[in-house]
Amino acid sequence: MKHDQRVISNPATLHDPTPFGYSHAVSAPGELVFIAGQYASDPTGAPVPGDFATQVDLAFDRLRLALEGVGLGFEHVVRLGTYIVDHDLDKLDILGNALHARFGNRLPAQTLSGVASLALPGMLFEVDAVAVRPASPGAA
Repeated sequence: MKHDQRVISNPATLHDPTPFGYSHAVSAPGELVFIAGQYASDPTGAPVPGDFATQVDLAFDRLRLALEGVGLGFEHVVRLGTYIVDHDLDKLDILGNALHARFGNRLPAQTLSGVASLALPGMLFEVDAVAVRPASPGAA
């Protein structure tokens, strides 16, 4: 993993969010990079059929590819937006496991939205991100 410049804050005055897969606040020096919503898609952009867990894993794979495309990785992500069709607690466990598998205990800030549907039929999950390209040494 590259040098992680994120500063993660989970104040003792708030509940511990890490079991739920997020941190309360994250900051980092550098340039903001916005990653559009990623979902379980094939090379044409069509949704890949599958259960919720499969779609979550594929969406995070697509997020990784989008980050790599701009020279970044999961260690640069400071915020996630996650969207779950027909959200329930079982899906929250699946998402939490996927987040911990990719971010360990260095979890980004996150907002989860339960939604009735997403952009295309068959989509069950979508994730967007804000990442920070580290400041260059000596940059003001």
